[in-house]
Amino acid sequence: MITPTTHIRVARPSLDLKAAERFYVDGLGLDVQWRSVASHPGKHDLLMVGPAGGGWHFELTYDPAHPTTPAPTVEDLFVVYLGEAPDEALVDRLVEHGGTRVPSHNPYWDEWGVTIEDPDGYRLVLCSRTWG
Repeated sequence: MITPTTHIRVARPSLDLKAAERFYVDGLGLDVQWRSVASHPGKHDLLMVGPAGGGWHFELTYDPAHPTTPAPTVEDLFVVYLGEAPDEALVDRLVEHGGTRVPSHNPYWDEWGVTIEDPDGYRLVLCSRTWG
């Protein structure tokens, strides 16, 4: 049964886990929760990041034998509800760590936040609104 405390994992491919780590850990400030390197055929390189003690984590995968090219669309969003305007220093840090600030496809996100593409082209939205 799914409850409010059920742990959530969101997974997607990456072509460069080191670049992803720079963006999500050094840039956004998430913690590395797990990392592994493919040591046997059929295994993947994994990088799991998330907030310490959080109920969710973000898993990035890379299969060295059969890499999956990320195919992000303008609607593939990872939204973080900050409850206040995004700090420009955070936005600058994300750009310095491999992100690209972009206008959102949906003007709602430009009105309520900032959109930054990660090194694989997926979009992170830092939203000034709250959720809940």
